[in-house]
Amino acid sequence: MENKTKILIVEDEILIANFIFKMLQKEGFVNLEVAYDVKDAEQKFKSFQPEIILLDINLDGLNTGIELAFKKNEAAKIIYLTAQNDPETIQKAINTNPETYLTKPIKKSDVLVAIQLASFKNTKSYTIIKDGYDEIKLFLDDIIYIKSDNIYIEIYTISKKYVLRKSLDGFLKEIDKDMFCKTHRSYIINKNRITKKTSNSVFLNDIEIPISRSFNVKI
Repeated sequence: MENKTKILIVEDEILIANFIFKMLQKEGFVNLEVAYDVKDAEQKFKSFQPEIILLDINLDGLNTGIELAFKKNEAAKIIYLTAQNDPETIQKAINTNPETYLTKPIKKSDVLVAIQLASFKNTKSYTIIKDGYDEIKLFLDDIIYIKSDNIYIEIYTISKKYVLRKSLDGFLKEIDKDMFCKTHRSYIINKNRITKKTSNSVFLNDIEIPISRSFNVKI
């Protein structure tokens, strides 16, 4: 089964980086990137926008992994990889609010458990949107579907409709990808609200949403 969690491996020891990459591939992770140095990692923080970062503390012979953690994209969770266990280094690492740290040599079971826990914590039950001049907490369970309308999206919830100046794909990146999916280039649905599916549409109670051939929708 595919796991689409976006994971960035930052490790300057090529053998270790490749070991982790191949191990995660075999476990079904499909959104993986590797950075072998600080500069590459900084670029991939921006271009790849990882959800979880496996980050070596001791990059280039220094504790630059800890400094790098402060430059990550805000939503990313840090799992440190380290051969060090001195109190000073560990305290510096703790100050960056990581999920955990794994000591080398790296064990497959430890990596998988750490990723599972970080993924669980990364699941949001709401998103923040602008409603006029107000910022509101929109609970994902309340969303029925989202429709694209030119440069805007219309979010249909159980109580009202919200209109945002945002792309459909941009909004999908902000919400739980296990709960929502695209059925068409113009629609995102809450999969928990599907009541019926036909060959070319899904029903959310009495609301019919089209399905494009290029999108695979499962109940």
